[in-house]
Amino acid sequence: MRRTALALTAALLALTGCSAGGGEPRLTAERAYIPEPITGDMAGGFLVIENTGDADDSLTSVHSDLAETVEMHETVDNAMRPVDSLTVPAGGTLSLSRGGSHLMLLGLTHKPVEGEQVELELRFEKSAPITIDVPVRATTYTGE
Repeated sequence: MRRTALALTAALLALTGCSAGGGEPRLTAERAYIPEPITGDMAGGFLVIENTGDADDSLTSVHSDLAETVEMHETVDNAMRPVDSLTVPAGGTLSLSRGGSHLMLLGLTHKPVEGEQVELELRFEKSAPITIDVPVRATTYTGE
């Protein structure tokens, strides 16, 4: 009987520990910009997504009326490659920046110019979508 009670207590503690660790992500997007593209075919997008929650989340897709598609890319060994999602760690940030993970807006409806605002809808695995207005900056702007 005592052994059964100990096993039941251990199982309940394990379940409680699992649910306590399964908190919620809390996401915000900031420092977003799109450098004015040189051509009208495609543009890059850069921003920081902060997660002040206690659970990871994933950026799973991005949509914009400016582009037919928006791809998420990572850069590995100086080569870009599309990915299906990007992790936003609990208590951390996902930085989309030049030379690293970033957005590619493809099939532009028009060439955006400096001073214009572009709407992006960021979609996540767990969190509600975030819609942001992203300024178009000078081609050489780096966010610094």
